[in-house]
Amino acid sequence: MQAALQERTDNAVSKTANLPADATVADVDRVFRLAFELGCKGTTVYRDGSRPGQTFSKASGMEDGLQLGAGSPRPRTRVTAGKTFKFRMGCGSLFVTVNQDAHGLCEVFANLGKAGGCPSQSEATCRAISVALRSGVEPRELIEQLRGIRCLSTARARKNGDDVNVLSCPDAIARAIEEAMGEPAQAATIARENTCPDCGKRLRRQEGRLVCTCGFSRCS
Repeated sequence: MQAALQERTDNAVSKTANLPADATVADVDRVFRLAFELGCKGTTVYRDGSRPGQTFSKASGMEDGLQLGAGSPRPRTRVTAGKTFKFRMGCGSLFVTVNQDAHGLCEVFANLGKAGGCPSQSEATCRAISVALRSGVEPRELIEQLRGIRCLSTARARKNGDDVNVLSCPDAIARAIEEAMGEPAQAATIARENTCPDCGKRLRRQEGRLVCTCGFSRCS
């Protein structure tokens, strides 16, 4: 297909050949040799599972006949149990509840203790996370996507020395999920000397200052 399309195209054309996880070196060799024989200007080979966090992956089955990738999450049971975590935000206290059913974590709720903040965005985030959890998405993948997101009001409160140990509502939700999984949240010690107080990443020395990729800097 690439060779046929490229014949009438001036610009270079490249197509990724997606191979299964059990593809061999000979399979990869055959792809590149065929591309060369057909006169393709460029081609790429990707073997399934060759890197973590790939965009697309083949779904696998779950216990009790529940199937990942079936297009709909597993039904919510009438009763769930979980824990509620409290976080201090720039706009008040955020209470995050993480519930689980017989298959694992299944839903997340977030509620601000007082008016302010962005409750609609937090509700949308929690709804999307809940659907993802009941669809079989690994909680660790959700944590990686949410952790480190910052908001202006929380960043301002942290700089003012308030008792804030999260970066935003999504960051707090990520840490609540992490704690609900029984893992110590990577939250507590953010104000170390070599750690950015805004995003928690490690600082690097540049031209006599400690700087971070998020834009934070201070004299060393």
